[in-house]
Amino acid sequence: MPSPHDDGLRLAAAGVRCRRGGRNVLPLVDFDLRAGQVLELRGANGSGKTSLLRLLAGLTPASAGELHWNGRRLRPVDAGYAAQMAYLGHLNGLSPHLSAAENLRLGLRLSGGAPAEAVPAALATWGLAALAGQPVRRLSQGQRRRLALARVTLGQRALWLLDEPYAALDRASEDLLDAQLTAHLEHGGAAVIATHRPLGVPATMLRTLQLDALPQPSPAAPPPEDVEAFAC
Repeated sequence: MPSPHDDGLRLAAAGVRCRRGGRNVLPLVDFDLRAGQVLELRGANGSGKTSLLRLLAGLTPASAGELHWNGRRLRPVDAGYAAQMAYLGHLNGLSPHLSAAENLRLGLRLSGGAPAEAVPAALATWGLAALAGQPVRRLSQGQRRRLALARVTLGQRALWLLDEPYAALDRASEDLLDAQLTAHLEHGGAAVIATHRPLGVPATMLRTLQLDALPQPSPAAPPPEDVEAFAC
């Protein structure tokens, strides 16, 4: 079990929006997420869930607004924030030619986290022990998703950004992810998760942001001049 994260963990957005190709792809977003909380992103397809997660991961710049991490404004190429954040998108980000175990060890070498000796236990937890030596290209979609989630949990990052993490999982794996997420929050972590499936965490830990119910910025309104696009 990872050690507790800093009690001061806090991710906040104020008036954040995103434009691409001259159109708004994200409504005006405001939230304040603290340690021990998960922000559940809900909304129809195209409402901006993936855009917001990519923005929070530093893969897409904001066109307006501010993001704050632990009380300080996030700036472009913020290495300190990036070192505390784990992002899992629709793609699993695995090397198809490496084995399941090699993918986890590679992830640890690149990002730190648990010691390499923790890899066998992580594979066993996610029901992948018998596939440790198998190349990822031979794994099913569900097995690949479990491996990607095992890499997230091994990384021991304070903030998880997950885009439809339950995709391709069976019921037992869904329940396991709920348990892993709850443990992460109990140890002072936080998460932002886009999902069509209700999260199985205690209600006291859950915050919900319904993106398609938020106000849309005016198409004619230019972004403020003092906004510095965030990316890391």
